[in-house]
Amino acid sequence: MALPASLEGRLRVPVVAAPMFLVSGPELVIGACRAGVLGTFPALNQRTTAGFADWLTQIEDAVGDRPYGVNLIVHRTNTRLTADLEVIVRHRVPVVITSLGAASEVVAAVHSYGGVVFHDVTTQHHARKAAEAGVDGLILVTAGAGGHAGSLSPFALMAEVRPWFEGTILLGGALSSGADVLAARAMGADLAYLGTRFVATRESMASDAYREQIVAAGAGDVVYTPSVSTIPANFLRRSLELAGIDPDAAPGPVDLAHVTQPSEGDAKAWRDIWSAGQGVAGITDVPPVAELVDRLEAEYAAARDRLCP
Repeated sequence: MALPASLEGRLRVPVVAAPMFLVSGPELVIGACRAGVLGTFPALNQRTTAGFADWLTQIEDAVGDRPYGVNLIVHRTNTRLTADLEVIVRHRVPVVITSLGAASEVVAAVHSYGGVVFHDVTTQHHARKAAEAGVDGLILVTAGAGGHAGSLSPFALMAEVRPWFEGTILLGGALSSGADVLAARAMGADLAYLGTRFVATRESMASDAYREQIVAAGAGDVVYTPSVSTIPANFLRRSLELAGIDPDAAPGPVDLAHVTQPSEGDAKAWRDIWSAGQGVAGITDVPPVAELVDRLEAEYAAARDRLCP
Protein backbone atom coordinates (compact mmCIF):
# COMPACT_ATOMS: atom_id res chain seq x y z
CA MET A 1 0.00 0.00 0.00
CA ALA A 2 1.25 3.48 -0.81
CA LEU A 3 0.34 7.13 -0.84
CA PRO A 4 1.79 9.64 -3.31
CA ALA A 5 4.60 11.69 -1.79
CA SER A 6 2.38 14.80 -2.04
CA LEU A 7 -0.11 13.23 0.41
CA GLU A 8 2.20 11.24 2.68
CA GLY A 9 1.90 12.63 6.20
CA ARG A 10 -0.40 15.44 5.05
CA LEU A 11 -3.76 14.07 6.28
CA ARG A 12 -4.95 13.73 9.88
CA VAL A 13 -7.22 10.87 8.85
CA PRO A 14 -6.88 8.84 5.60
CA VAL A 15 -10.07 10.33 4.16
CA VAL A 16 -11.09 12.01 0.92
CA ALA A 17 -14.23 14.16 0.91
CA ALA A 18 -15.47 12.92 -2.46
CA PRO A 19 -16.48 15.36 -5.22
CA MET A 20 -20.28 15.56 -5.44
CA PHE A 21 -22.30 17.20 -8.20
CA LEU A 22 -24.01 20.40 -7.02
CA VAL A 23 -22.91 19.69 -3.43
CA SER A 24 -19.12 20.20 -3.23
CA GLY A 25 -18.02 23.81 -3.51
CA PRO A 26 -15.22 26.02 -2.22
CA GLU A 27 -16.58 26.24 1.32
CA LEU A 28 -16.71 22.45 1.70
CA VAL A 29 -13.30 21.94 0.09
CA ILE A 30 -11.68 24.63 2.23
CA GLY A 31 -13.29 23.27 5.40
CA ALA A 32 -12.13 19.73 4.63
CA CYS A 33 -8.57 20.73 3.77
CA ARG A 34 -8.19 22.95 6.83
CA ALA A 35 -9.55 20.15 9.01
CA GLY A 36 -6.95 17.72 7.69
CA VAL A 37 -8.62 15.58 5.01
CA LEU A 38 -8.50 15.87 1.22
CA GLY A 39 -11.26 18.18 -0.01
CA THR A 40 -12.37 17.84 -3.65
CA PHE A 41 -15.04 19.16 -6.03
CA PRO A 42 -16.23 18.54 -9.62
CA ALA A 43 -15.07 21.07 -12.20
CA LEU A 44 -18.59 21.01 -13.66
CA ASN A 45 -20.05 22.35 -10.41
CA GLN A 46 -19.04 25.72 -11.82
CA ARG A 47 -21.04 26.41 -14.96
CA THR A 48 -18.13 27.95 -16.89
CA THR A 49 -14.38 27.38 -17.19
CA ALA A 50 -13.77 30.96 -16.06
CA GLY A 51 -15.84 30.34 -12.96
CA PHE A 52 -13.97 27.10 -12.35
CA ALA A 53 -10.66 29.00 -12.44
CA ASP A 54 -12.05 31.54 -9.97
CA TRP A 55 -12.98 28.74 -7.56
CA LEU A 56 -9.45 27.32 -7.76
CA THR A 57 -8.00 30.71 -6.88
CA GLN A 58 -10.39 31.05 -3.96
CA ILE A 59 -9.48 27.60 -2.65
CA GLU A 60 -5.73 28.10 -3.09
CA ASP A 61 -5.82 31.42 -1.26
CA ALA A 62 -7.60 29.76 1.66
CA VAL A 63 -5.78 26.43 2.02
CA GLY A 64 -2.19 27.48 1.30
CA ASP A 65 -0.01 24.47 0.56
CA ARG A 66 -2.55 21.91 1.78
CA PRO A 67 -3.49 19.39 -0.94
CA TYR A 68 -6.92 19.48 -2.59
CA GLY A 69 -8.47 17.83 -5.62
CA VAL A 70 -10.68 18.38 -8.66
CA ASN A 71 -12.91 15.88 -10.45
CA LEU A 72 -12.65 16.00 -14.25
CA ILE A 73 -15.07 14.15 -16.55
CA VAL A 74 -12.93 12.57 -19.27
CA HIS A 75 -15.41 11.80 -22.04
CA ARG A 76 -15.94 13.16 -25.54
CA THR A 77 -19.32 14.59 -24.55
CA ASN A 78 -17.63 16.94 -22.05
CA THR A 79 -17.07 19.96 -24.28
CA ARG A 80 -15.13 21.72 -21.50
CA LEU A 81 -12.52 18.98 -21.08
CA THR A 82 -9.65 20.69 -22.92
CA ALA A 83 -10.28 24.14 -21.45
CA ASP A 84 -10.74 22.83 -17.90
CA LEU A 85 -7.59 20.71 -18.17
CA GLU A 86 -5.63 23.79 -19.23
CA VAL A 87 -6.86 25.57 -16.10
CA ILE A 88 -5.91 22.56 -13.96
CA VAL A 89 -2.37 22.58 -15.36
CA ARG A 90 -2.05 26.34 -14.94
CA HIS A 91 -3.11 26.09 -11.30
CA ARG A 92 -1.06 22.93 -10.72
CA VAL A 93 -3.97 21.19 -8.98
CA PRO A 94 -2.39 18.61 -6.64
CA VAL A 95 -4.92 15.80 -7.19
CA VAL A 96 -7.09 15.22 -10.26
CA ILE A 97 -9.89 12.65 -10.05
CA THR A 98 -10.94 11.43 -13.49
CA SER A 99 -14.27 9.81 -14.34
CA LEU A 100 -15.88 8.25 -17.42
CA GLY A 101 -12.62 7.59 -19.21
CA ALA A 102 -8.96 7.11 -18.32
CA ALA A 103 -6.92 9.07 -20.85
CA SER A 104 -3.13 8.85 -20.96
CA GLU A 105 -2.92 12.40 -22.32
CA VAL A 106 -4.76 13.71 -19.25
CA VAL A 107 -2.45 11.74 -16.98
CA ALA A 108 0.59 13.14 -18.84
CA ALA A 109 -0.69 16.70 -18.49
CA VAL A 110 -1.16 16.34 -14.74
CA HIS A 111 2.16 14.55 -14.30
CA SER A 112 3.90 17.38 -16.19
CA TYR A 113 3.74 19.60 -13.11
CA GLY A 114 3.95 16.86 -10.46
CA GLY A 115 0.23 16.29 -9.85
CA VAL A 116 -1.35 12.90 -9.31
CA VAL A 117 -4.35 11.26 -10.96
CA PHE A 118 -6.89 9.03 -9.24
CA HIS A 119 -9.52 7.33 -11.41
CA ASP A 120 -13.06 6.10 -10.57
CA VAL A 121 -13.68 2.43 -11.38
CA THR A 122 -16.47 -0.03 -10.63
CA THR A 123 -15.01 -3.22 -12.15
CA GLN A 124 -11.63 -4.90 -12.51
CA HIS A 125 -11.86 -4.46 -16.31
CA HIS A 126 -11.99 -0.68 -15.95
CA ALA A 127 -9.32 -0.77 -13.24
CA ARG A 128 -6.88 -2.47 -15.63
CA LYS A 129 -7.65 0.04 -18.40
CA ALA A 130 -7.00 2.92 -16.01
CA ALA A 131 -3.74 1.36 -14.85
CA GLU A 132 -2.64 1.04 -18.49
CA ALA A 133 -3.31 4.78 -18.90
CA GLY A 134 -0.80 5.44 -16.10
CA VAL A 135 -3.03 6.68 -13.27
CA ASP A 136 -1.49 6.95 -9.81
CA GLY A 137 -4.49 5.62 -7.95
CA LEU A 138 -7.76 3.77 -8.38
CA ILE A 139 -10.99 4.73 -6.63
CA LEU A 140 -13.04 1.57 -6.13
CA VAL A 141 -16.64 2.79 -6.17
CA THR A 142 -18.57 -0.16 -4.80
CA ALA A 143 -22.12 -1.16 -3.93
CA GLY A 144 -23.84 1.25 -1.59
CA ALA A 145 -21.92 4.36 -2.67
CA GLY A 146 -23.89 7.51 -3.39
CA GLY A 147 -24.50 8.67 -6.96
CA HIS A 148 -23.11 6.64 -9.86
CA ALA A 149 -22.01 3.61 -7.89
CA GLY A 150 -20.92 0.12 -8.84
CA SER A 151 -22.76 -3.05 -7.94
CA LEU A 152 -19.86 -5.13 -6.57
CA SER A 153 -19.18 -5.70 -2.89
CA PRO A 154 -16.13 -3.78 -1.66
CA PHE A 155 -14.66 -7.12 -0.53
CA ALA A 156 -14.98 -8.55 -4.04
CA LEU A 157 -13.56 -5.57 -5.94
CA MET A 158 -10.70 -5.09 -3.48
CA ALA A 159 -9.84 -8.79 -3.74
CA GLU A 160 -9.62 -8.47 -7.53
CA VAL A 161 -7.63 -5.22 -7.70
CA ARG A 162 -5.29 -5.03 -4.70
CA PRO A 163 -3.14 -8.08 -5.58
CA TRP A 164 -1.89 -6.59 -8.86
CA PHE A 165 -2.21 -2.79 -8.51
CA GLU A 166 0.78 -1.23 -6.78
CA GLY A 167 -0.49 2.35 -6.70
CA THR A 168 -2.85 4.11 -4.30
CA ILE A 169 -6.25 2.52 -3.74
CA LEU A 170 -9.22 4.52 -2.46
CA LEU A 171 -12.37 2.69 -1.37
CA GLY A 172 -15.87 4.14 -1.51
CA GLY A 173 -19.24 2.67 -0.65
CA ALA A 174 -21.37 3.27 2.48
CA LEU A 175 -18.50 4.63 4.62
CA SER A 176 -19.59 7.16 7.24
CA SER A 177 -17.55 6.70 10.42
CA GLY A 178 -13.96 6.49 11.56
CA ALA A 179 -14.49 2.77 12.20
CA ASP A 180 -15.54 2.42 8.54
CA VAL A 181 -12.32 4.18 7.54
CA LEU A 182 -10.26 1.71 9.58
CA ALA A 183 -12.17 -1.19 7.98
CA ALA A 184 -11.32 0.14 4.53
CA ARG A 185 -7.66 0.33 5.53
CA ALA A 186 -7.76 -3.21 6.91
CA MET A 187 -9.10 -4.41 3.55
CA GLY A 188 -6.12 -2.93 1.73
CA ALA A 189 -7.21 0.61 0.88
CA ASP A 190 -4.84 3.53 1.37
CA LEU A 191 -7.62 6.11 1.62
CA ALA A 192 -11.34 6.03 2.39
CA TYR A 193 -13.64 7.87 -0.02
CA LEU A 194 -16.57 9.49 1.82
CA GLY A 195 -19.30 11.37 -0.01
CA THR A 196 -22.73 11.21 1.62
CA ARG A 197 -21.29 11.87 5.09
CA PHE A 198 -19.97 15.22 3.81
CA VAL A 199 -23.31 16.14 2.18
CA ALA A 200 -24.66 16.36 5.70
CA THR A 201 -22.27 19.09 6.84
CA ARG A 202 -22.92 22.78 7.25
CA GLU A 203 -20.41 23.76 4.55
CA SER A 204 -21.91 21.65 1.75
CA MET A 205 -24.03 23.30 -0.93
CA ALA A 206 -26.88 20.87 -0.19
CA SER A 207 -30.21 22.39 0.80
CA ASP A 208 -31.51 22.03 4.34
CA ALA A 209 -34.21 19.68 3.03
CA TYR A 210 -31.56 17.46 1.41
CA ARG A 211 -29.57 17.28 4.62
CA GLU A 212 -32.71 16.53 6.61
CA GLN A 213 -33.63 13.64 4.32
CA ILE A 214 -30.15 12.15 4.75
CA VAL A 215 -30.36 12.36 8.54
CA ALA A 216 -33.85 10.81 8.53
CA ALA A 217 -33.04 8.04 6.03
CA GLY A 218 -31.95 4.47 6.58
CA ALA A 219 -30.20 2.21 4.10
CA GLY A 220 -33.57 0.96 2.84
CA ASP A 221 -34.50 4.49 1.78
CA VAL A 222 -31.75 4.51 -0.87
CA VAL A 223 -32.66 3.13 -4.31
CA TYR A 224 -30.33 2.15 -7.18
CA THR A 225 -31.99 3.34 -10.38
CA PRO A 226 -31.24 4.64 -13.91
CA SER A 227 -34.35 6.81 -13.90
CA VAL A 228 -32.54 10.15 -13.43
CA SER A 229 -29.42 10.17 -15.61
CA THR A 230 -29.89 6.90 -17.60
CA ILE A 231 -26.91 5.44 -15.68
CA PRO A 232 -27.78 3.49 -12.51
CA ALA A 233 -27.14 5.57 -9.42
CA ASN A 234 -28.17 5.64 -5.77
CA PHE A 235 -30.77 8.22 -4.79
CA LEU A 236 -33.02 8.96 -1.84
CA ARG A 237 -36.32 7.30 -2.73
CA ARG A 238 -38.38 10.05 -1.12
CA SER A 239 -36.77 12.76 -3.29
CA LEU A 240 -37.58 10.74 -6.43
CA GLU A 241 -41.18 10.27 -5.37
CA LEU A 242 -41.62 13.98 -4.57
CA ALA A 243 -40.29 14.80 -8.05
CA GLY A 244 -42.77 12.44 -9.70
CA ILE A 245 -40.11 9.99 -10.87
CA ASP A 246 -40.65 6.24 -10.71
CA PRO A 247 -37.74 4.87 -8.65
CA ASP A 248 -38.41 1.39 -10.05
CA ALA A 249 -38.39 2.40 -13.74
CA ALA A 250 -36.87 -0.07 -16.19
CA PRO A 251 -33.50 0.90 -17.68
CA GLY A 252 -33.49 2.78 -21.00
CA PRO A 253 -30.66 3.71 -23.36
CA VAL A 254 -27.62 5.28 -21.71
CA ASP A 255 -27.01 8.94 -22.62
CA LEU A 256 -23.83 10.30 -21.03
CA ALA A 257 -24.71 13.83 -22.09
CA HIS A 258 -27.03 13.94 -19.07
CA VAL A 259 -23.89 13.65 -16.93
CA THR A 260 -21.24 15.56 -18.89
CA GLN A 261 -23.39 18.31 -20.42
CA PRO A 262 -26.41 18.65 -18.17
CA SER A 263 -29.09 20.90 -19.59
CA GLU A 264 -30.85 23.44 -17.41
CA GLY A 265 -33.57 20.84 -16.94
CA ASP A 266 -31.02 18.20 -15.93
CA ALA A 267 -29.38 20.58 -13.47
CA LYS A 268 -32.75 21.40 -11.92
CA ALA A 269 -33.49 17.69 -11.61
CA TRP A 270 -30.24 17.12 -9.72
CA ARG A 271 -31.07 20.03 -7.41
CA ASP A 272 -34.41 18.46 -6.54
CA ILE A 273 -33.48 14.75 -6.72
CA TRP A 274 -30.85 13.81 -4.21
CA SER A 275 -28.18 11.17 -4.43
CA ALA A 276 -27.06 9.35 -1.30
CA GLY A 277 -25.29 6.15 -0.36
CA GLN A 278 -26.34 3.44 2.03
CA GLY A 279 -24.03 5.05 4.57
CA VAL A 280 -27.01 7.23 5.53
CA ALA A 281 -27.66 4.49 8.07
CA GLY A 282 -24.89 5.95 10.23
CA ILE A 283 -25.62 9.67 9.74
CA THR A 284 -27.65 11.37 12.46
CA ASP A 285 -26.58 15.03 12.39
CA VAL A 286 -25.25 17.95 10.33
CA PRO A 287 -22.00 19.13 11.95
CA PRO A 288 -19.43 21.62 10.68
CA VAL A 289 -16.70 19.87 8.68
CA ALA A 290 -14.06 20.53 11.36
CA GLU A 291 -16.23 18.84 13.99
CA LEU A 292 -16.89 15.90 11.67
CA VAL A 293 -13.18 15.36 11.00
CA ASP A 294 -12.43 15.53 14.75
CA ARG A 295 -15.05 12.81 15.22
CA LEU A 296 -13.70 10.66 12.39
CA GLU A 297 -10.21 10.87 13.89
CA ALA A 298 -11.48 9.88 17.35
CA GLU A 299 -13.60 7.02 15.97
CA TYR A 300 -10.68 5.79 13.87
CA ALA A 301 -8.37 5.73 16.89
CA ALA A 302 -11.00 4.05 19.11
CA ALA A 303 -11.65 1.33 16.53
CA ARG A 304 -7.93 0.70 16.14
CA ASP A 305 -7.54 0.48 19.94
CA ARG A 306 -10.38 -2.06 20.17
CA LEU A 307 -8.61 -4.29 17.66
CA CYS A 308 -5.11 -3.77 19.04
CA PRO A 309 -5.47 -3.01 22.78
